[in-house]
Amino acid sequence: MLNKKNIILIGLLVVFVLIAFYFYGKKTEVQSSTEDANLKEATELVVAVRKLIVLPEGEVPVIATVSDPEELKGQPFFTKAKEGDKVLLYPQSKKAFLYDPVANKILEVAPINLDSSN
Repeated sequence: MLNKKNIILIGLLVVFVLIAFYFYGKKTEVQSSTEDANLKEATELVVAVRKLIVLPEGEVPVIATVSDPEELKGQPFFTKAKEGDKVLLYPQSKKAFLYDPVANKILEVAPINLDSSN
């Protein structure tokens, strides 16, 4: 039979399960909104850059933001880079674009080699 102690334990278990489902739902909601925001930002970035230069068609770029230009000093592609500049990498087309969103200018375009066998 169910005594008072077992009823309290079952009640607590139900409460913990409901709390777990609530927080799982919130986590999923936050992840979804973050992904939507990232996709929107990437789309807006590609639209802006496409007004300045012809970009590869049918390929979604990998986008990175320059956070520390000092770390990139030895690489010719990043000579003009500043904090906040965007890099659009097109792996299939093997092209990289360095874009300054503040000045709305393409700073550099370069081929990329992603072949790791070299």
